[in-house]
Amino acid sequence: MRILIPAIILSVIGCSDTSSLETSSEAELVTKTSENQVVQHPEWSKDASIYEVNIRQHTAEGTFMAFEADMDRIADLGSEILWIMPVQPIGMEKRKAKGDLFIEDIENTEERKKYLGSYYSISNYTEANPEFGTLDDFKSIVNKAHLLGQKVILDWVPNHTSFDNVWVKSGHKNWYVQDSLGNIMPPNPDWGDVADLNYENDSMRLAMIDAMKFWLTNVNIDGFRCDVAVEVPLDFWEQAIVELKKVNPDIFMLAESELPDHHRKTFDMSYGWYAHHIFNHIATQEWPLDSLMAYMKWEEKNFSTNDYRMMFTTNHDENSWNGTVLERMGENHKPMAVLAFTYFGMPLVYSGQEFGNDRRLKFFEKDTIQKPQPELQDFYKTLIKTKKENPALWNGTYGGRFMRINTSNDTDLLAFKRVKNYNEVITVINLSSNKQQVNFVKEIEGNFVSVFNAETLGVYTSGTKELAAHGYQVFVKK
Repeated sequence: MRILIPAIILSVIGCSDTSSLETSSEAELVTKTSENQVVQHPEWSKDASIYEVNIRQHTAEGTFMAFEADMDRIADLGSEILWIMPVQPIGMEKRKAKGDLFIEDIENTEERKKYLGSYYSISNYTEANPEFGTLDDFKSIVNKAHLLGQKVILDWVPNHTSFDNVWVKSGHKNWYVQDSLGNIMPPNPDWGDVADLNYENDSMRLAMIDAMKFWLTNVNIDGFRCDVAVEVPLDFWEQAIVELKKVNPDIFMLAESELPDHHRKTFDMSYGWYAHHIFNHIATQEWPLDSLMAYMKWEEKNFSTNDYRMMFTTNHDENSWNGTVLERMGENHKPMAVLAFTYFGMPLVYSGQEFGNDRRLKFFEKDTIQKPQPELQDFYKTLIKTKKENPALWNGTYGGRFMRINTSNDTDLLAFKRVKNYNEVITVINLSSNKQQVNFVKEIEGNFVSVFNAETLGVYTSGTKELAAHGYQVFVKK
């Protein structure tokens, strides 16, 4: 999905090089409706973080059973929500190999076999991909997650299917967008391996909702991450959520979208894409730290404090198409992870992120992620634990607001706090390649202890902390 950066943010931060961005006016992006239409979040989600699972790449076997063997370790990290990328069978017709190359264009039969297709080209919404295992194998994952105190949300692809989806084969061609000659069309030229669904067809809408209900009823999942939700009519989501909540009133819904309207009646959480793109640019110090404050003004203007927003330094799209955290953020990848966990919103960890994965995982082929690195495991475990134990860092209205703390060097140093009732957390990161003395402009009131190494901030401290190059600290008030 292309990232749109609101023109209002660009004007405030004064970026001179926006060649990598597609800009849009605020009017085009913001369609906010009445504030009194508020989604009631499940109680369990208030302090949750999320872990994205790529079944194909997570283990050498790339199966449900192999992933299940790793679930205790993931539970120990602390994330309460498992977002599992699509697990349904992948279509063969027009299956992509790479870029604009389809497997039908490859003459060598053995060469074709290595291209497994896009997870997002689904041939049957209510079956499991046999490459991963059986539906019972997936049910076993869901059952184990629940025993471990976790929730499972399934990646749902409502905008398109494969060209050989069972709906096409069963004669429902009118459920798809067609050209003047009656040919089923892709959503856009870049997505030539998938067929665009027609949401003007009421029968297709009902079939889509029934397919979603199948996973709630028969597999007992806890919700959905909805792929390119912004390309599906809003009134469908309003229609669907009523029916889905009849099955599970505590359903959790994540939209791959950044439209405020998606929060009014339907989705618990949306993507912080704009924030993520700013993270990439401040990590390289291409953009000033003030861009975070400009973004926050835009955020507060257009979203309710009740709206959960997902913060991340990587995910499956970013890793495969735009680069690893090391490529995009360099030595600042850990300070930026600290920022994603403490800035605001619900933080995400993607399969391999806590392993120190240093390469772009192939999207259409088997490409196993690396084995765990204990140091990074502990780093992310500490961040997740800190979020859960401190109400100031909780999600939506449960947490505290971001408040910047000025230092004597706000070019290289970012310091801020979040406060909820008597709980207060201070984050400090150093984005420069040099050791920095942290001189707070105003005194820090209270006793604080670092969650990483027990370093302290004393009562009424001013100008006594030192931070290593690309360093970070998170202090909790005691």
